[in-house]
Amino acid sequence: MAPETTPALIAAAAERWPGAEALVDGGVRLSFAALADAVSESARAAVAAGLGKGDRAAIWAPNIWEWVIAALGIQRAGAVLVPLNTRYKGDEAAYVLNRSGARMLFTVRGFLGTDYPALLESHPTSVERVIVFRDPSWDEYLAAATPAEPPAVTGDDLSDLLFTAGTTGRPKGVMSTHSQTVRNIRDWCSIVGLQPGDRYLVVSPFFHTFGYRAGIIAGLTAGATTIPLAVVDVPAVLELVHRERVTTLPAVPTLFQSIFDYPDRHRYDLSSLRLSAVGAASVPADLVERMRTELFSTVVTGYGLTESTGIATMSRPEDPPEVISRTVGRALPSVEVRIVDPDNREVPRGAPGEIAIRGYNVMKGYFDAPEQTSEVIDSDGWLHTGDIGTMDDAGYVAVTDRIKDMYIVGGFNAYPAEIEAALARHPDIAMAAVVGVPDRRLGEVGMAFVVPRSGTHPTEESIISWARDEMANFKVPRRVALVDALPMNAVGKVVKDDLRRQAAKAQGSQGPSEL
Repeated sequence: MAPETTPALIAAAAERWPGAEALVDGGVRLSFAALADAVSESARAAVAAGLGKGDRAAIWAPNIWEWVIAALGIQRAGAVLVPLNTRYKGDEAAYVLNRSGARMLFTVRGFLGTDYPALLESHPTSVERVIVFRDPSWDEYLAAATPAEPPAVTGDDLSDLLFTAGTTGRPKGVMSTHSQTVRNIRDWCSIVGLQPGDRYLVVSPFFHTFGYRAGIIAGLTAGATTIPLAVVDVPAVLELVHRERVTTLPAVPTLFQSIFDYPDRHRYDLSSLRLSAVGAASVPADLVERMRTELFSTVVTGYGLTESTGIATMSRPEDPPEVISRTVGRALPSVEVRIVDPDNREVPRGAPGEIAIRGYNVMKGYFDAPEQTSEVIDSDGWLHTGDIGTMDDAGYVAVTDRIKDMYIVGGFNAYPAEIEAALARHPDIAMAAVVGVPDRRLGEVGMAFVVPRSGTHPTEESIISWARDEMANFKVPRRVALVDALPMNAVGKVVKDDLRRQAAKAQGSQGPSEL
């Protein structure tokens, strides 16, 4: 029978591939058997420290091998994992710790110059004990492990409590079970073709649902080696691919564009690469084609959110580049996806509406927030995502935008993601992000923030002129700001709120457009 919990998954991996490398981080190299032993010690240490079944324990640290051992140990002890965003400040971290009631915190000092425990000194929290990785407190914690076995864990037990990004207010804790986590990633591995012997460079943060589930859990599921990277930059990525013979590298499109633009790429042997999954942003068709031609034999894309245990739709390896670039694939097995209008009625194929999801992967709810849960999961079990999209006759979904990001130009709905995808076809544009800004005549118009391709020098006028030839008039940005980079969060998504503030400042200094 297939494992239904992460402890069962670890045991199965240790039995199937005992001597194969499971986790590689610098000089640390653990086989699957050694990983199972380390997780067992970590779990018994958690029990000895008083962590009980159902208790919450948090990790506030970058992608390092200790994160894996601590997280899986928390779950093996029957407790619930609470990952914290490494970009949080003290107040933000304290809110999540207190909201979750976390009793223990695993963290680091000195990551990118940040002392995480120090950030909490002026913020009272529920945490009873702080363990610092690569510090005597971590060694002391493990040394105190009890010889007793931790309690049994079932598939219905909560495995984790992941807090949303908080784009519509304070973050909410999403409850998922062991069986949801394990099954969702088993389906993902089957579709993308992750397999024993793959060497998987995990650049997506472990605190994010993709880095944790489609990284750590995927490696255990498929028998692949997990290679975490704490700080992502192109030379570090290329060096690890070269040295560790990396085969699998999922990431956001910006990383691959940066790799292609890197002048010394030829110095690294990247021939081991074979599999990538791209997401978190629009993916230009020419980028997918170039990835397939120059780096990978398989490129896929997908869609999901924390509330859907991470993954709801996937393209398939056999799909052509244009399908991968314009859609996020079709539903996973045993998952339903539909597009609905504001009255929760399914719209015709090709028409825009809200993406709704139903299936085993829909969260159990927001932690201690039944009213907020009922706002997004209806009485029939459909999760209303807040994302706008369309579905074609084959069931493939295209994500148009967030409902909150849509703006209205003279009565026409404008979807930034659609406009951004069009701008990405411009030969001089490496990246683009669009937000709506107030306009005296039209109500709102688009403002595009554009990162030029290396060696090109587009102008605001040339981009607007090109856009008028390529898209309907109401979609054409009325203003263009040429920038060196777009503001990104830790998982590679553009921070639109920052751009709106920049747009408002520019709008205030120059006045509204009259175009």
